Amino acid sequence: MVSLLDIIGPVMVGPSSSHTAGACRLGLLARCLVGGTPQKALVELHGSFARTGEGHGTDKAIVGGLMGFRPDDERLRTALEIMEREGLDYTFEKTSLGDEAHPNTVRITLERSDRRSQMVGASLGAGRVLVTEIDGYPVEVSGNLHTIVLVANDTKGSVARIAGILAEANCNIATLKLSRKERGGDAFMVIEVDDQPDESVRDAIRELPWVAWAFRLDKVSA
Repeated sequence: MVSLLDIIGPVMVGPSSSHTAGACRLGLLARCLVGGTPQKALVELHGSFARTGEGHGTDKAIVGGLMGFRPDDERLRTALEIMEREGLDYTFEKTSLGDEAHPNTVRITLERSDRRSQMVGASLGAGRVLVTEIDGYPVEVSGNLHTIVLVANDTKGSVARIAGILAEANCNIATLKLSRKERGGDAFMVIEVDDQPDESVRDAIRELPWVAWAFRLDKVSA
């Protein structure tokens, strides 16, 4: 089925939905992992992003997203200049992430205060994105729903307790995916919810003794 978005594309500052709107949304998702605009970023571009990204404004779009600009924000056109004025240390490199990686893929490593995080994501076209890795854990985050990501000890009852916190806040869970590297080690949880959770929900999850960290990824789709 073809949607209206596929026909007319997203509302955005041009020139390309993949290289601009999608790239900006990847930046928006990445900044959530460090709780705001990162002070330092390494942006590694793969495939088409690496070959033609500069001409299509991919660098401006990602930087704009990292600073909190939406795809239709006119400031995207001057995002690099704004970055320099703000004294932000952002570096772009070309890389290869393997033959299986989508052509429009980026790996973003961020630092803000004492928080460091890394995200791998791809722009799929028409402004759609897919995050495939966060801090070494495989994930599938589309940005179509409000999302909470967290790392916790692999403890019995942890999923039920976190689900209870969301239920108490009237946040309905749409999807919940958990991955771990080993039994009893750290578990990575991705929870998509229908309604936007406020910061008190995130804070309640953070306060659980077995949770190492938790962040809210805001919905970035139109």
